[in-house]
Amino acid sequence: MTNSKPKDSAMPASAPVKIKRALLSVSDKTGLVDFARGLSKYGVELLSTGGTSKALKDAGLTVKDVSEHTGFPEMMDGRVKTLHPKVHGGILSVRDNAEHKKAQEQHNIGDIDLVVVNLYPFTQTVEKGADYDTCIENIDIGGPAMVRSAAKNHAFVAIVTDPADYESVLEEMAENNGATNFNLRKKLAARAYAHTAAYDSAISGWFAGQDDEFPRQVAFAGTMKQSLRYGENPHQRAALYATTEQRPGVTSAQVLQGKELSYNNINDTDAAYELVAEFDAPAVAIIKHANPCGVALGENMLDAYEKALKCDPVSAFGGIIALNRKLDAEAANKIIEIFCEVIIAPDIDPAALEILAPKKNVRVLKAGGLPNITLARPTYKPVAGGLLVQDADNGIVTESQLKVVTKRAPSKQEIADMLFAFKVCKHVKSNAIVYARDGVTTGIGAGQMNRLDSSRIAAMRMAEYGLKPAAGAPMVVASDAFFPFPDGLLAAAEAGVTAVIQPGGSIKDADVIAAADEKGLAMVFTGMRHFKH
Repeated sequence: MTNSKPKDSAMPASAPVKIKRALLSVSDKTGLVDFARGLSKYGVELLSTGGTSKALKDAGLTVKDVSEHTGFPEMMDGRVKTLHPKVHGGILSVRDNAEHKKAQEQHNIGDIDLVVVNLYPFTQTVEKGADYDTCIENIDIGGPAMVRSAAKNHAFVAIVTDPADYESVLEEMAENNGATNFNLRKKLAARAYAHTAAYDSAISGWFAGQDDEFPRQVAFAGTMKQSLRYGENPHQRAALYATTEQRPGVTSAQVLQGKELSYNNINDTDAAYELVAEFDAPAVAIIKHANPCGVALGENMLDAYEKALKCDPVSAFGGIIALNRKLDAEAANKIIEIFCEVIIAPDIDPAALEILAPKKNVRVLKAGGLPNITLARPTYKPVAGGLLVQDADNGIVTESQLKVVTKRAPSKQEIADMLFAFKVCKHVKSNAIVYARDGVTTGIGAGQMNRLDSSRIAAMRMAEYGLKPAAGAPMVVASDAFFPFPDGLLAAAEAGVTAVIQPGGSIKDADVIAAADEKGLAMVFTGMRHFKH
Protein backbone atom coordinates (compact mmCIF):
# COMPACT_ATOMS: atom_id res chain seq x y z
CA MET A 1 0.00 0.00 0.00
CA THR A 2 1.25 3.47 -0.84
CA ASN A 3 0.19 6.98 -0.02
CA SER A 4 2.29 8.53 -2.78
CA LYS A 5 0.55 10.47 -5.51
CA PRO A 6 1.65 10.82 -9.13
CA LYS A 7 3.20 14.22 -9.80
CA ASP A 8 0.91 16.38 -11.91
CA SER A 9 3.75 17.48 -14.18
CA ALA A 10 5.53 14.14 -14.59
CA MET A 11 2.79 12.11 -16.27
CA PRO A 12 0.29 14.16 -18.27
CA ALA A 13 -3.17 12.59 -18.39
CA SER A 14 -2.85 12.23 -22.16
CA ALA A 15 0.45 10.29 -22.10
CA PRO A 16 0.07 6.69 -23.29
CA VAL A 17 1.54 3.86 -21.19
CA LYS A 18 2.99 0.96 -23.13
CA ILE A 19 1.93 -2.48 -21.92
CA LYS A 20 4.98 -4.68 -21.47
CA ARG A 21 3.71 -7.15 -18.86
CA ALA A 22 0.14 -8.30 -18.15
CA LEU A 23 -1.27 -10.45 -15.36
CA LEU A 24 -4.33 -12.51 -16.32
CA SER A 25 -6.35 -14.45 -13.74
CA VAL A 26 -10.02 -14.95 -14.58
CA SER A 27 -12.96 -17.17 -13.69
CA ASP A 28 -14.94 -16.14 -16.77
CA LYS A 29 -12.72 -17.20 -19.66
CA THR A 30 -14.95 -15.78 -22.39
CA GLY A 31 -12.72 -14.32 -25.11
CA LEU A 32 -9.61 -14.87 -22.99
CA VAL A 33 -7.47 -16.73 -25.55
CA ASP A 34 -8.17 -14.28 -28.38
CA PHE A 35 -7.40 -11.34 -26.08
CA ALA A 36 -4.13 -12.92 -24.91
CA ARG A 37 -3.14 -13.55 -28.52
CA GLY A 38 -3.83 -9.90 -29.25
CA LEU A 39 -1.54 -8.89 -26.39
CA SER A 40 1.20 -11.26 -27.55
CA LYS A 41 1.33 -9.53 -30.93
CA TYR A 42 2.76 -6.52 -29.11
CA GLY A 43 5.35 -8.59 -27.26
CA VAL A 44 3.49 -8.41 -23.94
CA GLU A 45 4.78 -10.87 -21.34
CA LEU A 46 1.88 -12.90 -19.94
CA LEU A 47 1.71 -13.80 -16.25
CA SER A 48 -1.08 -16.08 -15.09
CA THR A 49 -2.39 -18.46 -12.44
CA GLY A 50 -4.05 -21.85 -12.17
CA GLY A 51 -6.82 -22.56 -14.65
CA THR A 52 -6.19 -19.37 -16.59
CA SER A 53 -2.56 -20.32 -17.13
CA LYS A 54 -3.56 -23.79 -18.29
CA ALA A 55 -6.14 -22.43 -20.75
CA LEU A 56 -3.56 -20.09 -22.28
CA LYS A 57 -0.85 -22.74 -22.49
CA ASP A 58 -3.29 -25.21 -24.03
CA ALA A 59 -3.93 -22.59 -26.72
CA GLY A 60 -0.21 -22.52 -27.51
CA LEU A 61 0.62 -19.22 -25.81
CA THR A 62 3.80 -18.60 -23.82
CA VAL A 63 2.83 -17.94 -20.23
CA LYS A 64 4.84 -17.44 -17.05
CA ASP A 65 3.16 -18.74 -13.89
CA VAL A 66 2.80 -16.21 -11.08
CA SER A 67 4.46 -18.71 -8.74
CA GLU A 68 7.55 -18.62 -10.97
CA HIS A 69 7.41 -14.81 -11.06
CA THR A 70 7.19 -14.47 -7.26
CA GLY A 71 9.36 -17.43 -6.30
CA PHE A 72 6.57 -18.73 -4.06
CA PRO A 73 4.19 -21.59 -4.87
CA GLU A 74 0.42 -21.35 -4.66
CA MET A 75 -0.53 -22.58 -1.21
CA MET A 76 -3.39 -23.21 1.19
CA ASP A 77 -5.65 -24.70 -1.50
CA GLY A 78 -5.10 -21.67 -3.72
CA ARG A 79 -6.07 -19.14 -1.09
CA VAL A 80 -2.60 -17.58 -1.36
CA LYS A 81 -1.09 -17.12 -4.80
CA THR A 82 -1.09 -13.46 -5.89
CA LEU A 83 -0.84 -11.84 -2.44
CA HIS A 84 2.84 -11.06 -2.83
CA PRO A 85 5.01 -7.88 -3.06
CA LYS A 86 6.25 -8.87 -6.52
CA VAL A 87 2.64 -8.77 -7.69
CA HIS A 88 1.27 -5.80 -5.79
CA GLY A 89 4.53 -3.86 -5.92
CA GLY A 90 4.54 -4.27 -9.68
CA ILE A 91 0.97 -3.03 -9.88
CA LEU A 92 1.09 -0.19 -7.32
CA SER A 93 4.45 1.32 -8.14
CA VAL A 94 4.24 4.99 -9.13
CA ARG A 95 6.45 4.87 -12.17
CA ASP A 96 7.93 8.39 -11.86
CA ASN A 97 8.56 8.16 -8.10
CA ALA A 98 12.26 7.66 -7.44
CA GLU A 99 11.73 5.97 -4.08
CA HIS A 100 9.28 3.50 -5.63
CA LYS A 101 11.70 2.68 -8.44
CA LYS A 102 14.53 2.23 -5.94
CA ALA A 103 12.42 -0.24 -3.92
CA GLN A 104 11.56 -2.12 -7.11
CA GLU A 105 15.22 -2.42 -8.10
CA GLN A 106 16.26 -3.46 -4.58
CA HIS A 107 13.66 -6.26 -4.43
CA ASN A 108 13.63 -7.20 -8.11
CA ILE A 109 10.01 -6.12 -8.65
CA GLY A 110 9.06 -5.63 -12.28
CA ASP A 111 6.22 -3.41 -13.52
CA ILE A 112 2.85 -4.94 -14.29
CA ASP A 113 1.09 -2.64 -16.77
CA LEU A 114 -2.17 -4.53 -17.33
CA VAL A 115 -4.25 -6.58 -14.90
CA VAL A 116 -7.05 -8.76 -16.26
CA VAL A 117 -9.13 -10.21 -13.44
CA ASN A 118 -12.68 -11.29 -12.86
CA LEU A 119 -13.68 -12.90 -9.63
CA TYR A 120 -14.64 -16.28 -8.24
CA PRO A 121 -18.28 -17.07 -9.16
CA PHE A 122 -19.73 -16.39 -5.70
CA THR A 123 -23.24 -15.42 -6.86
CA GLN A 124 -23.51 -18.39 -9.20
CA THR A 125 -22.40 -20.70 -6.39
CA VAL A 126 -25.11 -19.36 -4.08
CA GLU A 127 -27.76 -19.65 -6.81
CA LYS A 128 -26.90 -23.32 -7.28
CA GLY A 129 -27.82 -23.92 -3.64
CA ALA A 130 -24.29 -24.70 -2.48
CA ASP A 131 -23.68 -25.33 1.20
CA TYR A 132 -22.22 -22.74 3.56
CA ASP A 133 -18.59 -23.92 3.34
CA THR A 134 -18.64 -24.03 -0.47
CA CYS A 135 -20.01 -20.48 -0.61
CA ILE A 136 -17.23 -19.32 1.72
CA GLU A 137 -14.56 -20.92 -0.49
CA ASN A 138 -15.96 -18.99 -3.46
CA ILE A 139 -15.24 -15.64 -1.83
CA ASP A 140 -12.32 -14.25 -3.80
CA ILE A 141 -9.53 -12.49 -1.88
CA GLY A 142 -6.55 -12.10 -4.17
CA GLY A 143 -8.67 -11.08 -7.14
CA PRO A 144 -10.34 -8.04 -5.52
CA ALA A 145 -6.97 -7.01 -4.06
CA MET A 146 -5.37 -6.94 -7.51
CA VAL A 147 -8.37 -5.18 -9.04
CA ARG A 148 -8.34 -2.44 -6.44
CA SER A 149 -4.55 -2.02 -6.63
CA ALA A 150 -4.61 -1.65 -10.40
CA ALA A 151 -7.63 0.67 -10.33
CA LYS A 152 -5.97 2.91 -7.74
CA ASN A 153 -2.85 3.14 -9.89
CA HIS A 154 -4.74 3.74 -13.15
CA ALA A 155 -2.37 6.62 -13.93
CA PHE A 156 0.01 3.85 -15.01
CA VAL A 157 -1.90 0.56 -15.02
CA ALA A 158 -4.91 -0.65 -17.03
CA ILE A 159 -7.42 -2.88 -15.21
CA VAL A 160 -9.92 -5.05 -17.10
CA THR A 161 -12.68 -6.88 -15.18
CA ASP A 162 -15.15 -7.51 -18.01
CA PRO A 163 -14.50 -9.49 -21.22
CA ALA A 164 -16.65 -6.89 -22.99
CA ASP A 165 -13.72 -4.46 -22.60
CA TYR A 166 -11.11 -6.66 -24.32
CA GLU A 167 -11.86 -5.22 -27.73
CA SER A 168 -11.54 -1.58 -26.66
CA VAL A 169 -8.15 -2.28 -25.04
CA LEU A 170 -6.82 -3.98 -28.17
CA GLU A 171 -8.17 -1.20 -30.37
CA GLU A 172 -6.41 1.42 -28.30
CA MET A 173 -3.19 -0.56 -28.31
CA ALA A 174 -3.44 -0.74 -32.09
CA GLU A 175 -3.79 3.03 -32.29
CA ASN A 176 -0.93 3.70 -29.84
CA ASN A 177 1.70 1.10 -30.73
CA GLY A 178 0.84 -1.19 -27.81
CA ALA A 179 -0.01 1.53 -25.27
CA THR A 180 -3.18 2.72 -23.51
CA ASN A 181 -4.32 6.28 -22.84
CA PHE A 182 -5.27 7.76 -19.49
CA ASN A 183 -8.92 8.28 -20.39
CA LEU A 184 -9.43 4.58 -21.10
CA ARG A 185 -7.53 3.56 -17.96
CA LYS A 186 -9.65 5.93 -15.88
CA LYS A 187 -12.86 4.55 -17.35
CA LEU A 188 -11.72 0.98 -16.72
CA ALA A 189 -10.78 1.88 -13.13
CA ALA A 190 -14.29 3.19 -12.47
CA ARG A 191 -15.77 -0.03 -13.83
CA ALA A 192 -13.36 -2.05 -11.71
CA TYR A 193 -14.42 -0.40 -8.46
CA ALA A 194 -18.07 -0.90 -9.41
CA HIS A 195 -17.24 -4.55 -10.09
CA THR A 196 -15.69 -5.14 -6.67
CA ALA A 197 -18.46 -3.13 -4.98
CA ALA A 198 -21.10 -5.34 -6.59
CA TYR A 199 -19.15 -8.43 -5.57
CA ASP A 200 -18.86 -7.31 -1.94
CA SER A 201 -22.53 -6.36 -1.98
CA ALA A 202 -23.51 -9.87 -3.04
CA ILE A 203 -21.39 -11.37 -0.29
CA SER A 204 -22.69 -9.01 2.41
CA GLY A 205 -26.25 -9.65 1.25
CA TRP A 206 -25.70 -13.40 1.51
CA PHE A 207 -24.27 -13.04 5.01
CA ALA A 208 -27.24 -10.86 5.99
CA GLY A 209 -29.53 -13.63 4.81
CA GLN A 210 -27.91 -15.99 7.32
CA ASP A 211 -29.29 -13.84 10.15
CA ASP A 212 -32.82 -12.85 11.13
CA GLU A 213 -31.80 -9.30 11.99
CA PHE A 214 -31.32 -6.40 9.63
CA PRO A 215 -27.59 -5.78 9.12
CA ARG A 216 -25.91 -2.75 10.68
CA GLN A 217 -24.87 -1.63 7.22
CA VAL A 218 -26.59 -2.50 3.97
CA ALA A 219 -25.18 -2.54 0.46
CA PHE A 220 -26.71 -3.46 -2.83
CA ALA A 221 -25.47 -3.22 -6.37
CA GLY A 222 -26.61 -3.75 -9.91
CA THR A 223 -25.29 -4.07 -13.43
CA MET A 224 -26.73 -1.76 -16.06
CA LYS A 225 -28.96 -3.80 -18.33
CA GLN A 226 -30.53 -0.98 -20.27
CA SER A 227 -30.11 2.76 -20.66
CA LEU A 228 -33.59 4.25 -20.92
CA ARG A 229 -34.61 7.16 -23.09
CA TYR A 230 -35.86 8.97 -19.99
CA GLY A 231 -37.50 8.36 -16.62
CA GLU A 232 -41.07 8.95 -15.52
CA ASN A 233 -40.89 12.23 -17.42
CA PRO A 234 -38.74 13.37 -20.37
CA HIS A 235 -36.59 15.68 -18.24
CA GLN A 236 -35.47 12.77 -16.00
CA ARG A 237 -32.55 10.47 -16.86
CA ALA A 238 -33.05 6.75 -16.20
CA ALA A 239 -31.55 3.28 -16.56
CA LEU A 240 -32.46 -0.29 -15.61
CA TYR A 241 -30.00 -2.20 -13.44
CA ALA A 242 -30.11 -5.93 -12.80
CA THR A 243 -29.28 -7.01 -9.26
CA THR A 244 -27.83 -10.33 -8.21
CA GLU A 245 -31.32 -11.59 -7.30
CA GLN A 246 -32.43 -14.21 -9.82
CA ARG A 247 -36.19 -13.65 -9.95
CA PRO A 248 -38.38 -14.23 -13.02
CA GLY A 249 -39.94 -10.97 -14.12
CA VAL A 250 -39.47 -7.88 -16.21
CA THR A 251 -35.72 -7.46 -15.62
CA SER A 252 -34.77 -10.98 -16.67
CA ALA A 253 -37.50 -11.45 -19.28
CA GLN A 254 -36.68 -12.05 -22.94
CA VAL A 255 -38.15 -9.33 -25.17
CA LEU A 256 -39.55 -11.21 -28.17
CA GLN A 257 -40.85 -8.18 -30.05
CA GLY A 258 -41.58 -4.49 -29.75
CA LYS A 259 -39.71 -1.27 -29.20
CA GLU A 260 -37.56 -0.47 -26.20
CA LEU A 261 -39.23 -0.62 -22.81
CA SER A 262 -39.65 2.73 -21.06
CA TYR A 263 -39.19 3.47 -17.37
CA ASN A 264 -42.97 3.47 -16.86
CA ASN A 265 -43.38 0.27 -18.91
CA ILE A 266 -40.88 -1.52 -16.66
CA ASN A 267 -42.47 -0.24 -13.45
CA ASP A 268 -45.99 -1.18 -14.53
CA THR A 269 -44.98 -4.55 -15.97
CA ASP A 270 -43.29 -5.47 -12.71
CA ALA A 271 -46.46 -4.58 -10.79
CA ALA A 272 -48.63 -6.63 -13.16
CA TYR A 273 -46.46 -9.74 -13.12
CA GLU A 274 -46.06 -9.76 -9.35
CA LEU A 275 -49.87 -9.62 -9.09
CA VAL A 276 -50.68 -12.60 -11.33
CA ALA A 277 -48.02 -14.63 -9.53
CA GLU A 278 -50.32 -14.58 -6.48
CA PHE A 279 -52.71 -17.09 -8.07
CA ASP A 280 -52.51 -20.83 -8.73
CA ALA A 281 -55.48 -20.77 -11.13
CA PRO A 282 -55.14 -19.18 -14.60
CA ALA A 283 -55.10 -15.41 -14.02
CA VAL A 284 -54.79 -12.18 -15.99
CA ALA A 285 -54.12 -8.69 -14.65
CA ILE A 286 -54.37 -5.46 -16.59
CA ILE A 287 -52.33 -2.63 -15.06
CA LYS A 288 -52.33 1.10 -15.66
CA HIS A 289 -50.02 3.48 -13.78
CA ALA A 290 -48.98 0.67 -11.40
CA ASN A 291 -52.60 0.00 -10.33
CA PRO A 292 -54.76 -2.88 -11.56
CA CYS A 293 -57.81 -1.88 -13.58
CA GLY A 294 -58.94 -5.47 -13.98
CA VAL A 295 -57.96 -8.87 -12.55
CA ALA A 296 -59.65 -12.20 -13.16
CA LEU A 297 -59.34 -15.93 -12.76
CA GLY A 298 -60.59 -18.10 -15.60
CA GLU A 299 -60.74 -21.52 -17.19
CA ASN A 300 -57.95 -20.47 -19.52
CA MET A 301 -56.10 -17.33 -20.62
CA LEU A 302 -58.80 -16.16 -23.03
CA ASP A 303 -61.52 -16.56 -20.41
CA ALA A 304 -59.48 -14.76 -17.74
CA TYR A 305 -58.53 -11.92 -20.10
CA GLU A 306 -62.08 -11.26 -21.26
CA LYS A 307 -63.29 -11.14 -17.66
CA ALA A 308 -60.46 -8.84 -16.53
CA LEU A 309 -61.07 -6.44 -19.42
CA LYS A 310 -64.72 -5.93 -18.48
CA CYS A 311 -63.80 -4.41 -15.11
CA ASP A 312 -62.50 -1.17 -16.68
CA PRO A 313 -62.09 -1.31 -20.47
CA VAL A 314 -61.43 2.43 -20.69
CA SER A 315 -58.43 2.37 -18.35
CA ALA A 316 -57.18 -0.85 -19.98
CA PHE A 317 -56.39 1.07 -23.18
CA GLY A 318 -52.62 1.47 -23.35
CA GLY A 319 -52.15 -0.73 -20.30
CA ILE A 320 -49.94 -3.67 -19.34
CA ILE A 321 -51.31 -7.21 -19.61
CA ALA A 322 -49.81 -9.95 -17.43
CA LEU A 323 -50.67 -13.65 -17.60
CA ASN A 324 -49.59 -16.46 -15.29
CA ARG A 325 -49.83 -19.13 -17.99
CA LYS A 326 -48.48 -19.44 -21.53
CA LEU A 327 -50.02 -16.89 -23.90
CA ASP A 328 -51.85 -18.91 -26.54
CA ALA A 329 -53.27 -17.98 -29.94
CA GLU A 330 -56.85 -17.65 -28.71
CA ALA A 331 -55.96 -15.10 -26.06
CA ALA A 332 -53.60 -13.25 -28.42
CA ASN A 333 -56.35 -12.87 -31.00
CA LYS A 334 -58.55 -11.17 -28.41
CA ILE A 335 -55.81 -9.02 -26.90
CA ILE A 336 -54.92 -7.38 -30.24
CA GLU A 337 -58.42 -5.90 -30.42
CA ILE A 338 -57.26 -3.11 -28.07
CA PHE A 339 -54.01 -1.19 -27.83
CA CYS A 340 -51.69 -2.31 -25.05
CA GLU A 341 -48.11 -1.35 -24.25
CA VAL A 342 -46.71 -4.65 -22.90
CA ILE A 343 -47.71 -8.29 -22.68
CA ILE A 344 -45.79 -10.50 -20.24
CA ALA A 345 -46.26 -14.22 -19.62
CA PRO A 346 -44.12 -17.14 -18.44
CA ASP A 347 -44.10 -18.40 -22.02
CA ILE A 348 -45.41 -17.33 -25.43
CA ASP A 349 -46.82 -19.80 -27.94
CA PRO A 350 -45.23 -19.34 -31.40
CA ALA A 351 -48.72 -19.09 -32.92
CA ALA A 352 -49.54 -16.26 -30.49
CA LEU A 353 -46.32 -14.45 -31.39
CA GLU A 354 -47.24 -14.69 -35.07
CA ILE A 355 -50.64 -13.10 -34.33
CA LEU A 356 -49.01 -10.28 -32.37
CA ALA A 357 -46.25 -9.66 -34.93
CA PRO A 358 -48.16 -7.02 -36.96
CA LYS A 359 -48.53 -4.96 -33.75
CA LYS A 360 -44.87 -3.94 -33.85
CA ASN A 361 -45.15 -1.38 -31.04
CA VAL A 362 -46.46 -3.96 -28.56
CA ARG A 363 -43.66 -5.27 -26.37
CA VAL A 364 -43.98 -9.03 -25.84
CA LEU A 365 -41.99 -10.44 -22.91
CA LYS A 366 -41.28 -14.07 -22.10
CA ALA A 367 -40.45 -14.26 -18.39
CA GLY A 368 -39.51 -17.94 -18.30
CA GLY A 369 -41.30 -18.54 -15.00
CA LEU A 370 -43.27 -16.90 -12.22
CA PRO A 371 -41.71 -15.07 -9.26
CA ASN A 372 -42.06 -16.75 -5.89
CA ILE A 373 -44.14 -14.15 -4.07
CA THR A 374 -43.69 -15.94 -0.72
CA LEU A 375 -39.91 -15.55 -0.87
CA ALA A 376 -38.45 -13.55 2.01
CA ARG A 377 -36.49 -10.65 0.55
CA PRO A 378 -35.89 -7.00 1.38
CA THR A 379 -37.30 -4.03 -0.51
CA TYR A 380 -35.65 -0.63 -0.66
CA LYS A 381 -37.06 2.87 -0.97
CA PRO A 382 -34.82 5.94 -1.12
CA VAL A 383 -35.59 8.86 1.19
CA ALA A 384 -33.59 12.04 1.70
CA GLY A 385 -30.28 10.99 3.17
CA GLY A 386 -31.08 7.31 3.46
CA LEU A 387 -32.98 4.17 2.55
CA LEU A 388 -36.10 2.60 3.98
CA VAL A 389 -35.61 -1.17 4.08
CA GLN A 390 -38.35 -3.66 4.81
CA ASP A 391 -39.36 -7.25 4.13
CA ALA A 392 -41.40 -7.71 0.97
CA ASP A 393 -45.15 -8.00 1.58
CA ASN A 394 -45.29 -11.75 1.11
CA GLY A 395 -48.11 -12.32 3.59
CA ILE A 396 -50.79 -14.77 2.49
CA VAL A 397 -54.16 -15.05 4.24
CA THR A 398 -55.81 -18.47 4.22
CA GLU A 399 -59.38 -19.49 5.01
CA SER A 400 -58.36 -20.87 8.40
CA GLN A 401 -57.07 -17.42 9.42
CA LEU A 402 -60.36 -15.64 8.75
CA LYS A 403 -62.27 -14.49 11.82
CA VAL A 404 -66.01 -14.14 11.29
CA VAL A 405 -67.18 -11.09 13.28
CA THR A 406 -70.78 -10.70 12.09
CA LYS A 407 -73.98 -12.60 12.83
CA ARG A 408 -74.00 -14.04 9.34
CA ALA A 409 -71.09 -16.22 8.25
CA PRO A 410 -69.95 -16.01 4.63
CA SER A 411 -70.78 -18.73 2.11
CA LYS A 412 -68.09 -20.85 0.47
CA GLN A 413 -68.34 -18.74 -2.69
CA GLU A 414 -68.04 -15.52 -0.70
CA ILE A 415 -64.98 -16.86 1.11
CA ALA A 416 -63.28 -17.75 -2.18
CA ASP A 417 -64.04 -14.32 -3.59
CA MET A 418 -62.88 -12.56 -0.44
CA LEU A 419 -59.52 -14.32 -0.52
CA PHE A 420 -59.18 -13.45 -4.22
CA ALA A 421 -60.08 -9.79 -3.66
CA PHE A 422 -57.77 -9.48 -0.65
CA LYS A 423 -54.83 -10.74 -2.75
CA VAL A 424 -55.63 -8.13 -5.38
CA CYS A 425 -55.82 -5.49 -2.64
CA LYS A 426 -52.18 -6.14 -1.80
CA HIS A 427 -51.24 -4.75 -5.22
CA VAL A 428 -53.51 -1.68 -5.20
CA LYS A 429 -52.20 1.67 -3.94
CA SER A 430 -53.71 2.66 -0.60
CA ASN A 431 -56.37 3.45 0.26
CA ALA A 432 -57.47 0.35 -1.64
CA ILE A 433 -60.97 -1.02 -2.17
CA VAL A 434 -61.67 -4.02 -4.42
CA TYR A 435 -65.10 -5.37 -5.36
CA ALA A 436 -65.21 -8.91 -6.76
CA ARG A 437 -67.46 -11.81 -7.60
CA ASP A 438 -66.77 -15.24 -9.10
CA GLY A 439 -63.03 -14.63 -9.16
CA VAL A 440 -63.30 -11.38 -11.11
CA THR A 441 -62.80 -7.80 -10.00
CA THR A 442 -65.91 -5.74 -10.63
CA GLY A 443 -64.64 -2.41 -9.31
CA ILE A 444 -61.33 -1.06 -8.00
CA GLY A 445 -60.75 2.14 -6.01
CA ALA A 446 -57.08 3.08 -5.61
CA GLY A 447 -54.84 5.73 -4.14
CA GLN A 448 -57.46 7.93 -2.50
CA MET A 449 -56.82 9.91 0.63
CA ASN A 450 -59.81 8.33 2.40
CA ARG A 451 -61.41 4.92 2.20
CA LEU A 452 -64.89 6.30 1.57
CA ASP A 453 -63.80 7.88 -1.72
CA SER A 454 -62.11 4.63 -2.77
CA SER A 455 -65.38 2.79 -2.09
CA ARG A 456 -67.38 5.31 -4.09
CA ILE A 457 -65.00 5.35 -7.07
CA ALA A 458 -64.94 1.57 -7.27
CA ALA A 459 -68.74 1.45 -7.06
CA MET A 460 -69.06 4.17 -9.71
CA ARG A 461 -66.93 2.21 -12.18
CA MET A 462 -68.80 -0.99 -11.42
CA ALA A 463 -72.10 0.73 -12.24
CA GLU A 464 -70.66 2.45 -15.31
CA TYR A 465 -69.51 -0.82 -16.88
CA GLY A 466 -72.67 -2.78 -15.96
CA LEU A 467 -71.00 -5.08 -13.44
CA LYS A 468 -73.26 -4.40 -10.47
CA PRO A 469 -74.94 -7.69 -9.54
CA ALA A 470 -78.65 -8.22 -9.17
CA ALA A 471 -80.01 -7.52 -5.72
CA GLY A 472 -79.06 -10.28 -3.31
CA ALA A 473 -76.50 -11.85 -5.64
CA PRO A 474 -73.22 -12.53 -3.83
CA MET A 475 -70.44 -9.97 -4.21
CA VAL A 476 -67.58 -9.11 -1.87
CA VAL A 477 -65.51 -6.07 -1.03
CA ALA A 478 -61.93 -6.16 0.21
CA SER A 479 -60.20 -3.31 2.03
CA ASP A 480 -56.42 -3.19 2.43
CA ALA A 481 -56.78 -1.70 5.93
CA PHE A 482 -59.54 -1.39 8.50
CA PHE A 483 -62.61 0.77 7.98
CA PRO A 484 -62.07 3.63 10.46
CA PHE A 485 -65.78 4.46 10.36
CA PRO A 486 -68.91 2.70 9.08
CA ASP A 487 -69.25 5.12 6.12
CA GLY A 488 -66.91 3.24 3.76
CA LEU A 489 -68.63 -0.04 4.54
CA LEU A 490 -72.07 1.54 4.05
CA ALA A 491 -70.99 2.85 0.64
CA ALA A 492 -70.01 -0.71 -0.26
CA ALA A 493 -73.34 -1.99 0.99
CA GLU A 494 -75.13 0.51 -1.25
CA ALA A 495 -73.08 -0.85 -4.17
CA GLY A 496 -74.54 -4.32 -3.52
CA VAL A 497 -71.90 -6.21 -1.57
CA THR A 498 -72.92 -9.18 0.53
CA ALA A 499 -69.62 -9.90 2.28
CA VAL A 500 -66.64 -7.90 3.51
CA ILE A 501 -63.00 -8.80 4.14
CA GLN A 502 -60.76 -6.38 6.02
CA PRO A 503 -57.90 -6.51 8.56
CA GLY A 504 -59.88 -5.15 11.52
CA GLY A 505 -58.21 -3.34 14.39
CA SER A 506 -60.00 0.02 14.38
CA ILE A 507 -61.22 1.57 17.61
CA LYS A 508 -64.53 1.78 15.71
CA ASP A 509 -64.64 -1.93 14.90
CA ALA A 510 -67.77 -2.42 17.01
CA ASP A 511 -69.59 0.33 15.08
CA VAL A 512 -68.48 -1.13 11.74
CA ILE A 513 -69.58 -4.62 12.76
CA ALA A 514 -72.97 -3.28 13.90
CA ALA A 515 -73.41 -1.53 10.54
CA ALA A 516 -72.58 -4.76 8.72
CA ASP A 517 -75.10 -6.71 10.85
CA GLU A 518 -77.76 -4.08 10.20
CA LYS A 519 -77.24 -4.51 6.43
CA GLY A 520 -77.18 -8.32 6.69
CA LEU A 521 -73.57 -8.53 5.52
CA ALA A 522 -71.06 -11.22 6.39
CA MET A 523 -67.71 -9.81 7.48
CA VAL A 524 -64.36 -11.38 8.31
CA PHE A 525 -61.20 -9.93 9.83
CA THR A 526 -57.81 -11.08 8.55
CA GLY A 527 -55.53 -9.52 11.17
CA MET A 528 -53.18 -8.64 8.31
CA ARG A 529 -52.92 -5.25 6.61
CA HIS A 530 -51.72 -4.62 3.04
CA PHE A 531 -50.82 -0.94 2.78
CA LYS A 532 -49.04 -0.10 -0.48
CA HIS A 533 -47.56 3.39 -0.72
